[in-house]
Amino acid sequence: MIHLLFVCHGNICRSPMAEFVMRRLLQENGLDASVLTDSCAVSEEELGNPVYPPVRELLSRKGIDTSGKRARVMTPADYASSDLILVMDTSNLRRLLRLIGGDPDHKVHRLMDFTGRPRDVADPWYTRDFETAYRDILEGCRALLPFFERKDNHTSCFKN
Repeated sequence: MIHLLFVCHGNICRSPMAEFVMRRLLQENGLDASVLTDSCAVSEEELGNPVYPPVRELLSRKGIDTSGKRARVMTPADYASSDLILVMDTSNLRRLLRLIGGDPDHKVHRLMDFTGRPRDVADPWYTRDFETAYRDILEGCRALLPFFERKDNHTSCFKN
């Protein structure tokens, strides 16, 4: 099983959105038995809080339930157990690398680097534009699907 971890600043907006969107895409494509999705934060600011209400409402309108999700912080154990770690922006990338002491296994990437338009996912906490963040995250998650569909599925294809 491949362990896929999404990371953002507080684990209440973008990373849980990515976790649940990816989970839905994996289910729709019959890949949910081979890929485990999770999410966490690089900050303790939202520790224990549920998914941010506007995100929860947006995903609910799309038929995605986020019940039970609580913000948590990335740990070295998460790095060790994850095959691929996807951050939402460059700031998250820098904080994550400081938090875990580097990326010796080349597991950490920005989500949008797998798309045809590499970029950061804008933080809806500041922009209040949750729809754009959702569209970016959906694009990024869809771009990942072909890697999981391969018969010789292994995580080395994600490494530099």
